[in-house]
This record gives sequence, C-alpha cells and structure tokens, in this order.
Amino acid sequence: MNGTMTYCPPNISLADIWVDHGMSKCFMDTVSTAVISLYLLIYGTIQLWIYRKYGTDTPVLLPRSKLYIVQQFFLYFVPVLSIVRLILDGTILGDERIYGYMILTTVLTVIVYPYSVYILRVERHKLLPSVPPRGHGLILLGFWTLAFMADNLAFINIGKLEWWFHLNTVTDQIEMALFVLRYVSNLVIFALGLKAPGITYYPAPEYRTLPDGPARRSRYYQGRPDDNSSTWKNAWYKIKTLAPFLWPKSFVLQLRVIFCFGLLIGARLINLYVPIYNKRIVDSVSETPLEFRWDLVLIYVTFKFLQGGGFGGMGLINNLRTFLWIRIQQYTTREIELELFKHLHSLSLRWHLGRKTGEVLRVMDRGTDSINNLLNYILFSIVPTIIDILIAVVFFVSAFNKWFGLIVFVTMSLYIVATISITEWRTKFQRRMNLADNAQKTQSVDSLLNFETVKYYGAEAYEVNSYKKAILNYQVEEWNASITLNILNTLQNVIVSGGLLAGSLYCLHMVVTKDGLTIGDYVLFASYIIQLYGPLNWFGTYYRAIQKNFVDMENMFDLLREEQEVIDAPGAGPLVVKRGQVEFTNVSFSYTPGKVILKNINFVAAAGKTVALVGPSGAGKSTIIRLLFRFYDVEQGAILIDEQNLKTVTQDSLRRAIGVVPQDTVLFNNTIKYNIHYGRIEAQDADVIDAAKNADIHERILSFPNGYETQVGERGLRLSGGEKQRVAIARTILKDPAIVLLDEATSALDTQTERNIQAALSRVCANRTTIIVAHRLSTIIHADEILVLREGEIVERGKHEELISREGVYHSMWQAQLQNNQETNQPSDSIDDGNEATKP
Repeated sequence: MNGTMTYCPPNISLADIWVDHGMSKCFMDTVSTAVISLYLLIYGTIQLWIYRKYGTDTPVLLPRSKLYIVQQFFLYFVPVLSIVRLILDGTILGDERIYGYMILTTVLTVIVYPYSVYILRVERHKLLPSVPPRGHGLILLGFWTLAFMADNLAFINIGKLEWWFHLNTVTDQIEMALFVLRYVSNLVIFALGLKAPGITYYPAPEYRTLPDGPARRSRYYQGRPDDNSSTWKNAWYKIKTLAPFLWPKSFVLQLRVIFCFGLLIGARLINLYVPIYNKRIVDSVSETPLEFRWDLVLIYVTFKFLQGGGFGGMGLINNLRTFLWIRIQQYTTREIELELFKHLHSLSLRWHLGRKTGEVLRVMDRGTDSINNLLNYILFSIVPTIIDILIAVVFFVSAFNKWFGLIVFVTMSLYIVATISITEWRTKFQRRMNLADNAQKTQSVDSLLNFETVKYYGAEAYEVNSYKKAILNYQVEEWNASITLNILNTLQNVIVSGGLLAGSLYCLHMVVTKDGLTIGDYVLFASYIIQLYGPLNWFGTYYRAIQKNFVDMENMFDLLREEQEVIDAPGAGPLVVKRGQVEFTNVSFSYTPGKVILKNINFVAAAGKTVALVGPSGAGKSTIIRLLFRFYDVEQGAILIDEQNLKTVTQDSLRRAIGVVPQDTVLFNNTIKYNIHYGRIEAQDADVIDAAKNADIHERILSFPNGYETQVGERGLRLSGGEKQRVAIARTILKDPAIVLLDEATSALDTQTERNIQAALSRVCANRTTIIVAHRLSTIIHADEILVLREGEIVERGKHEELISREGVYHSMWQAQLQNNQETNQPSDSIDDGNEATKP
C-alpha cells in the first residue's frame, strides 16, 4: 500500500454524494452503515435497559427450533462476509483498495450484528409484564428492515463503472458474489424476523385468569395457540369447503364465467400494447422525418378506452367483466348464506343455548361478504397483477436488455415478498381486532335484548360503561392494526420508488449516450412501469384484504365445523302416528358428564290420555319434554311413539306430530296472523281464524286497531302474557298435532287468566295424547296419571286422589301450595274444588 490510508478514494470526499451519474461508495456505505448502527446501539440499549429493569424470565424452557438456528447463523454470517471482503480488498483484489470507510463499515457491522443476536436472546428468554411476546420487538425488526433496504440502495448505481454490476473483470465477479451473499443473507434475516421462530406465543395474563376474557368470550374464534399462524393454513380445507359454491350449476352462468376469464386475458394484452403505441407516437414526432400518424393515435386511444383511464378501473373491458360477474357473485353469496343458515338450524339446542346472537350474526355477515371479496381480489386483482409482471419482465428483456428485466423483476419480487411477509406478520393484529369487534357487538346486542332487565335494576350507566370498555378495547386493537399498516405502506413506497429511480436513470443514460434507445423507448419504459406500479401498489391492499377475508372466513368455518349433535339415522323413515301412545323405557340422561338429570325413567302415556309431570325445580320435568321433542338424544333406554323408537325416525316427521305450548312463549316480530299461521304454513286464513276462536283470542284480536295485522313487537313484547299464551295455543291448534306437550304453560299467569286459558287448553288436548309439566297442581288434578319426580327419578305415580290419600311427596306439595295461597290471600277455589274431590 502507498503512503497513508485515505478515508475515501482519490479525488472523492465524503461530501461528494453524486459522482459520475451514480452515488459515491464512500458516502453511501458510511451514511447507511452509521445510521443503521446508531439506530440499533441507541434504541437496542434502551430496550435492554427496559428488559433488565422490568423483565422476568419466561415460565418455560423454549426449544431451539431449526429456523431459530438459521436466524442466528445468518446474523453471524453477515459480519464474516464483511471481514472476508476487507481481506480480499487488501490482498487478492489489488493494492490501495482499502480505505477508511471500508474499515469503518466492517467494524460497525462486526459490532451491531452480534449485538442484535444478544438482543434477540434477551427477547427470547425475558417477558415484560404488560406486553406478551407475539413476535420480535420493533427495534430488531426496524434494524433488519433498514439493513435490507441499505443493500437495495446499491441498485441505484447499476450503470456506474466504479461498481461491479458489469462483471467485466474477476474483481467485479468476486465483488458481485459477495454482494449477492450479503443481499440474500439480509433478506433471509428480514423474513425470519417477521416469522420470529425463536419467540413463543404466551397468552396475556388476563386471558389466562379471567373466565370472561376476550379469548374465551368468543366460541367462534377458537383461540388458536399462536395467532401468528398464517391464514393460508388449512387453505386446502377452505378451498374444498368453498368449491361447491364457486362453480355455478347453471349452464348460462358457466358461460359467463368462461367469458369473464376471456376478457381478463384480453385486458392483459391491451396493457402491453398501450405503452408500445405510446412509444410509437412519440418516435413519430421526435425522429426525422416527422410524421402525422393519426392511425397510431386512434389505435392508442381505442386501447386506452378498453383499458380505462386509471389502472383498468373504468375501462370498457373491466366494466363489462364486472357487469357479467354480478350474477355469479350473487349465486355464490346466496348458496353460502343458505348453507350456513341451514347448518345453524340443524345444530342442537345445546349449541343454541350457549350461542351469542350478536356474535353469530357478525360472523355470518363477515364470512359471507369475505367469500365474494376473496374471489374478486384473487381472480381479478392478484392473478392479473402477477401475469402483468411476468409479461413485463419478458418484454423488457427481449425489447431492451437483461438489466431492465432484472430491475423490474427484482423490484416486483422485493415488493411482493415484503408485502406478503409483513402482511403475514400483521395477521395476528387483524385477528385480535375481529375478536374485539365480536365482543363489542355482542355487548351491544345483549344489552339491547335485555332492555327491560336493564331498566328494572337502573343499570343504564353500567351498560354504557361496559360498552365503552368494549369500544376502547376494539380501538386499541384497531390502532395496532393501523400502525403496522403504515409500516408496510412506507416500506412498499421505498421499494417502488427505488426501482423506478434505478430504471429511469439507466434508461435515460442509454438514451443520452445513444446506446440504442430513443426518447420513445424512455416514454415506453416510464409509462409501462408506472402502469405496472399502479396495480402493484394495490397489490398490498388486495393481499391485506385477502388476509382479512381469510381471517373473517375462519370464524365462519368454525361455525360450519360445529357438528350436529342430533342427526337422523341412516335410512330413517317418517314417524307413522296411528294412536299416539308415548312410552319411556329405562331412560337416563345427563347434560354434562357426572351430573345425571334423569335416572331410569319408565312410564306410558296411552293414546288420548293425559300424563302430568310435577316436582321441584331441577327434577327433570322439562328435560323429558326436550327428549321427547328430540332436542337431545337419550344416553340409555329408549323413547317410543306407537312402538317406533325416536332414533329411527326423521326429526322432521317427529316434530310435525308434536305440538308444544311452552312456558315462555316467544313470538316472531311480525303480525298476529303470521304468528298463528306459523303453526301450519299452508293453512288458509279461515283456518287461522278458527284456531284463534278455539284459543279464545279471536274477539281480543278484533279489538286491536289493526286486527290480525297487529305487529306483536320483538319477542311479542307488545302483547300481554295471557295474549301471547293464547296466540301460542292457537298456533298449536292450527298445527293439529297427534301429541301435545304443555311445558308449564300457565305458571306465569294470574289465576283469572289461567282459568280462561285452561278452557282453550282443554280444546287443544281433547282426544290427543297430552303430557303436561305443571307447577300449579290445580291445573292437573284431572290428569289420567300424575308422575312425581325428584332428583331425576319417579318417586310417586297415580291419579290426584290416590296421591293425596298416600300422604307422600305429592300430598306435601299440595298442602304447601294450599297454605301458600291462604297466607297470600289469593283465591283458591280451584284448589278447594280439587280438595273437595278428595273427600269421601
């Protein structure tokens, strides 16, 4: 080496930024390495101080995954490459090639990369109290992102002789090899940083301890063990589930699909020819002899009309394709919504008792909307964009040279890789935002459905505060999703701008140096690249939308995966009711393991007879009704109707043969006529009126201003309890079932109303097999048989007079009700009448 070592090469100082149409190596390496190193040294040290002061050790020993080992390998490999390059510069690559900026960059690289490994290990083994790790912190992610961006700055100098891109000498080839190794290493480090293989997901403490934490409130978001998991996981299952809904059955719609794809291919060709004809127009007026090529202008404008003024968003082809696709989209939406709705109705009562209506509706809306959006984004945005990129690379290599193709390919690849990687990392934030959104909507729906309860207890302020907390929780997750989106947009802009700058400078250089390109070629390159970057800028948006739609679909798939608890047996036939005899044989049942509700129940309700079930709350009375209606299947024993096991007949035929008047009548938010008509949809209006007369509510309905068209309100709240019960009775009369179940149908009514309804119930039960669950014993004294249940067992059975004479459990219940009525001074005529019946 000659004399003293200088910091920059001869005739170049650190202040010289742009030299010979390129960036100075001395300036670029110094600034980029210094900025990156200071960033990590300052902010990484602050992060370590926070971990040292507030961090605690992880609760479990984490396994060393293969990707984590690969991550550490490349973090050590980059400084090794820097040392090798410095040694080669001082030996094999010739004398006087080592300058001060080379030593500085090498030293800083050797310091900061191992320092990042140390921070990585701290993040792996330490926990902060309020921030459960779901990936690397922003400090390391920012460092790896900046390092990768710094490597891409070299492409600015792709045409400069001082750099090695031309590969004219062995030295250039060695330099290029080292650059490629460093570039690939930083790319791998960046990608693995988003994956975070060394960080294990730990649920937040409140999620582990609170029984009603957000992670447990949603049964449709099945708390995945790691919400960093890709939404492409189980993609084959999702595609297989959706496949029947995507290809229409109609031949006309199938032709529409094929024609739409034909338009898609035509649009790709037009996108190629628009900049080509733009070049030809420019060349016709910039090269001698000048020509007035009106034909080229006409063709160019025609192509633009077909393509659209923007990026294909308003062109004739796109508008035609969108118009033709409407029917296909409607078909897919309709089929999915119907299938999901049908599936929800096929689920068991156990599932519906545990559901949250607001959450289910939100999942249905988001899930069905996501299907159409997913198809549009993939078929008409992502796939066309990728095809356009491949066409552009081939075109630039063939029409220009390999370097233009390389610029386009590298820029597009970096953009897509960065978009996919960061979007995959952001997926967990979208999932948490959906979870918080579900919780917010559930809170509001539950509160409004329980409006009366809120008023009873004056809890309006509490409900508002609860809703406010749900909104704040959603906004926190929304902020996390938004800030990570800003990070992604910034990185995308840097990559796109870098590629455009490199290509434009190189193209303009070739135009100026008369290297085979014309002004028209520059216009072609610029217009084609800008045309390509338009949809590419939307690529990130589309991919994020696809990720969001996949997340939304996951909740819907959870619903579709809910298994039916009660299903028809293979080959099950319809129930044939000849007499209507009901028989329970050794029936045992429990809702949850370890807590038996019914124990070895045996009884027969003969055809046309009435059997009453009485007993304290929790004895199993309503469970018998539910088992008979087959909301659940018995675990032991059998239930027979006319000697046909309920498990061997179809549920539809069984439920058509049974009419139910429940204790809590819930009506549709529609007219009185609609609610009565619901008992038999095909019945005539005259049948509806006859049913209302038999239920003793016809005159009451006519007293309303709108008569049978009176709206009953949400769950029938605009009607009184007695009116709702008589509507339910009319509905059951219209159904004309062979078997009638009365589940404490009058327990919530006053005595006078109960007496009026009893007459209507008598008409319902006439000549029908009837099973009554009763709380007021006065309503079942005329039953053919009374079954007394206690703790899931039948302890007494017989007629009213027989049970009173035995002075057992039934007698005690009778006396307790009689005494209670006397103490509250309530009329007890019916009970007295019944008691008279027991006298000799």
